[in-house]
Amino acid sequence: MKWFHPSPTADLSRRRFVQGVAVGGAVAGFGLLRPSSARALASPGQPTVLRGTDFHLEVAETPVNYTGVVRPATTVNGSVPGPTLRWKEGTTVALRVTNRLRAPTSIHWHGILLPFQMDGVPGLAFDGIAPGETFVYRFEVRQSGTYWYHSHSGFQEQTGLFGPLVIEPAGPERYPTDRDYVVMLNDWTDEDPERIFARLKKRSDYYNFHQPAVPDFFRDAREHGLSQALAMRRMWNRMRMNPTDLSDVGGYTYTYLMNGAAPAGNWTGLFRPGEKIRLRFINGSSSTIFDVRIPGLKMTVISADGQDIHPVPVDEFRISVAETYDVIVEPQDERAYTVFAQSIDRSGYARGTLAPREGMEADVPAMDPRVWLGMRDMMGAMPMEAAGDHHGTTHAPGMAMAQSPAVHHARSEYGAGVDMRVDTPRTNLDDPGIGLRDNGRRALTYADLRSLDGPIDPREPEREIELHLTGNMERFMWSFDGLEFARARPMHFNFGERLRIVLVNDTMMNHPIHLHGMFSELEDPDGRFLARKHTINVQPAQRVSYRVSADAPGRWAYHCHLMYHMEAGMFREVVVS
Repeated sequence: MKWFHPSPTADLSRRRFVQGVAVGGAVAGFGLLRPSSARALASPGQPTVLRGTDFHLEVAETPVNYTGVVRPATTVNGSVPGPTLRWKEGTTVALRVTNRLRAPTSIHWHGILLPFQMDGVPGLAFDGIAPGETFVYRFEVRQSGTYWYHSHSGFQEQTGLFGPLVIEPAGPERYPTDRDYVVMLNDWTDEDPERIFARLKKRSDYYNFHQPAVPDFFRDAREHGLSQALAMRRMWNRMRMNPTDLSDVGGYTYTYLMNGAAPAGNWTGLFRPGEKIRLRFINGSSSTIFDVRIPGLKMTVISADGQDIHPVPVDEFRISVAETYDVIVEPQDERAYTVFAQSIDRSGYARGTLAPREGMEADVPAMDPRVWLGMRDMMGAMPMEAAGDHHGTTHAPGMAMAQSPAVHHARSEYGAGVDMRVDTPRTNLDDPGIGLRDNGRRALTYADLRSLDGPIDPREPEREIELHLTGNMERFMWSFDGLEFARARPMHFNFGERLRIVLVNDTMMNHPIHLHGMFSELEDPDGRFLARKHTINVQPAQRVSYRVSADAPGRWAYHCHLMYHMEAGMFREVVVS
């Protein structure tokens, strides 16, 4: 592939990067109507939806255009995202994947319970799919809900190899609706991801255009006093930390997509006033965490990572990389509503529209101000009087009260690959996270999640594994317990055992951690079951625990789903035997 490499003098405006072009990509958008209403009202420009038990998928290189420049994408059946696959719980599916690329490829079925040989991770599950070859994935569908698929080969996920996956339950839907739309969020770059990674390794803040500056210091001195302004900067320098480092790559490089459409493309889902609409949000990005809201509409969250939960009414939710959330909205008026997903670093957004008629639009809200990382994001639990965030944000409910037991740092954490260790991580799950605290909107938190089906296994854990999420921000080194994948031994789970995994985030970045092949059953700080998830986001300086039943023998991947973090070493092999 040949790639466009932007430079400071490139004649591409900031608006072009944020908005993209009105008609771009291989597919403009997609959704699904319930059969009862499909004949009466249809949303144009919908993508291919493949149903049944036998599927033929072809991975190839296809030209796309999101910014006014034609670039090569890695596509499934010629589209970005790939076709929506609809399976039925209780059936056995066969997926024939043919590789038309010049390099090996793979497809991983994210969050799906299956034999490890079908998991699609080269080097663990199989050898990958060589150019010109076809691999047949075959397994029983043992679950229902919203999931997705993506490549696990090189940087192909960043270049377009991903798609939605919807599994219909064997019985009736718990939450029946009139309409059903997938809303898939992604980050697209015209730049070669290999070059992005190389730049991050040389200078981790290369893509951060919002560094603290002299005017910020004088403002802080006026608002908080000279001594506190100096103390904050001494701490940042000592820790080699940047309080604005919320994303590895931002909107000056990325164009944010909703269902394969840039903001200017305005994906649209149609409705009739009074209908119930299910929106299946999937964050299939490589690096971007999104905050999602629909101004003028309340959202009721009904599912997390494909698992039904007790309904939670919210104004907004954060969706980390690889997570899925299903929500129900009920627009009553004959008007358009903007589906707005702003990046966590507030450098750009994806957007679409819900409307009674094609061509209608609503106002796109201004992005929220960027909030700097505060003391709680750097140090964890603190005394109440010190818990306020920098630049005026205050602590979320329970923020300063939730403090973990003393943590143990492995000997391997004391090395060049680790520049920060948190001794008193916070354990609260009722914090929506940086940029969402006290913004006047009701935001979803992990403390709100309550799975309807209860835990998979009623047994208490018989063994506990504590892992620290570690890194050196300046050198862009990422790891578990200070050991990147190349230096780490596999983790061993005994087949049939019940485990508790404790994750302690010793860094200032969010890390969405994904365990292949088994569900992670999130606990509250007191060890009570909350919800089943396949991806658990761990906030900066936070301690999170969850239970795992080691009921899937084989070799499994376990990693941060920020692609460049995984590539840099935050990856482990898990062996269940």
